[in-house]
Amino acid sequence: MVAPIENNDRILFAVAIRLASAALFSSMTALIKLAEAGGAHLAEVLFFRQTFALPLVALWIAMGPGLGSIRTRRFGAHVSRTVIGLLSMCFMFSTILLLPLAESTTMQFTLPIFATILGALILREPTGWHRWAAVIAGFIGVLIVTQPGTGHIASLGIVTGLLAGLLSASVSILLRQISRTESAATIVFWFSALSIPPLGIAFALFWQPHSLSTWLLLVAVGLTGGAAQLCMTAALRAGPVSLVVPMDYTGLIWAALYGWLLFGALPDAATWLGAPVIIASGLYIVWREHRLHRERTDRAVAQG
Repeated sequence: MVAPIENNDRILFAVAIRLASAALFSSMTALIKLAEAGGAHLAEVLFFRQTFALPLVALWIAMGPGLGSIRTRRFGAHVSRTVIGLLSMCFMFSTILLLPLAESTTMQFTLPIFATILGALILREPTGWHRWAAVIAGFIGVLIVTQPGTGHIASLGIVTGLLAGLLSASVSILLRQISRTESAATIVFWFSALSIPPLGIAFALFWQPHSLSTWLLLVAVGLTGGAAQLCMTAALRAGPVSLVVPMDYTGLIWAALYGWLLFGALPDAATWLGAPVIIASGLYIVWREHRLHRERTDRAVAQG
C-alpha cells in the first residue's frame, strides 16, 4: 500500500510544479511587456533573461547532481541547441512585445503542432491520420485567433509567433537526441552559459539608460524565467509528459488575468473561440503520443 501513495505524491508534485512553471512563464511575459513600456530594448530583455537565470541554474545543479555534471563531450550539439534556442526566444519575445498577452500566449501553444510535423518529416516518425487531423484542427484554431488579412492583430506578430512555435518544436526535436547522452542539468546549463556571450554583444550595442524600476523589471524577467525553466524541468523528472504538459495551457488564464490587471486588455471573442481549438489539438497530440508509447512498450514487454 505504501508504493502507490508515494507514486501519487510524486504525481501531485509534478502537476503542482508544472502549474507553477506556467504561472512563472506568464509572469515573465507580463514583466517583459512592462519592461518594454519602460523603454527596454529586445536585446536588453534577452540578455537579462539569460544572465540572471544562470545563477539559479548553477545553484540548482550544485544542490542536485553537482557541478561536475556539466561536463560534456557533445559541445557542438549544445552550440546548435543554443543557436536555435536563441532564435526561438528572440521570435517568442518579439511576439510578446507585438501582441496582447493572451494572443501571444496562444501562439506559443502551436509547439505540439509543429513538433508533430517535424517529427514526421525529419525523424520519419509514423504519424497516422489522427495526429494529422489534430494538426489541421490546430491551424484552423490559429486562423480563428489571428484572422489574417483583417488587421485584427499585428501581422508581424503572427509571423514571429509562428516562427517561434516552429523553432521551439525544432529545439524539442534536437533535445530528444541530445538527452540520450546528456542530463537535463547539463543541457539547461550549457544553453544558459552559451547564450550570454552573443547576447552580451547585442546588449552592448543596444543598451540605454533606464530608471531603476526598469532595471529591476529586467532582473525580474531573468529570475522568473530561470525559475520557470527549472520548475518545468523538475516536473518532467517527477511525472509523465502526458500528465504535466497539459498544465502549460493554464498559462492562458494567467495571461488573460495579467492583461486585464496590468494593461486593461481582455481577450476578444476570436481568441476565446480559437484558443480552445488549438489547446484541444495539442492535448490530443500529447494523449495520442502517450497511448502509442504505451502500446509500443506493451508489445516490447510481450515479445521480451
